[in-house]
Amino acid sequence: MNKVLLIIGDAAEVTDTLYPYFRVQEDGYQCVVAAPEKRVYHLVMHEPRPDWDITVESPGYHLPSDIAFRDVNPDDYLALVLSGGRAPEYLRYDQDLMRVTRQMFEQGKPIASVCHGIEIIAAAGIIRGKRVTTVPKCRYDVELVGGIYVDEPVVVDGNLVTARTFWDNAPWMREFMKMLNAARDGR
Repeated sequence: MNKVLLIIGDAAEVTDTLYPYFRVQEDGYQCVVAAPEKRVYHLVMHEPRPDWDITVESPGYHLPSDIAFRDVNPDDYLALVLSGGRAPEYLRYDQDLMRVTRQMFEQGKPIASVCHGIEIIAAAGIIRGKRVTTVPKCRYDVELVGGIYVDEPVVVDGNLVTARTFWDNAPWMREFMKMLNAARDGR
C-alpha cells in the first residue's frame, strides 16, 4: 500500500496543499486528492499583512480531486493529510469525511494536519487529550473538544502530526515522512 489521501475543498490553501502533494510523491507514494465531489477545486493563497487584522486571501491554482469522500475506503490508504485554508470550515460537516478521518485514526494510520485542517480532526473527535498545534486563531477549536494546544512549529502525538501554518511545512513534512515511511515499512 503506497497511497496517501489528501483532503481539499474550495478555498484550501495553495501551499498547505501543494507542498505535501508533491512531497509524498518524492518518496514514491501516490497522492490521491479527495474532496466533497470529483471535480476541479479552487485553491487560495493566504498572506498575512501588517495593515490587516486578518489574513488576506487571493485566488490561487486549481486542483482536480481524484475521488469524492463518499467513495473513499480508508483501508486503501496508508495515511491522511488535511490541508488548511478556509475549506475545513465547511468540510468538517461532511459525514463521509468524518467517517474516513475517524477510521484512519482508529487504525493508527499517520494523520497530518496544518493550519485550519485542525477543524476537521477536532470535529471528528480524535484530539481529546492530545497535544496538537495549529494557527493561533484555531486554538479554541482545539480546546473546546479537549485537545491540548501547543504553540510550536510541529507537534507529534501518537499518529498525529500537526503544524501551525505553511511557514512550518518543512518540519511538518519531515516528521510526517518519518511516520509515513515507518508505517509503510511496518515499524
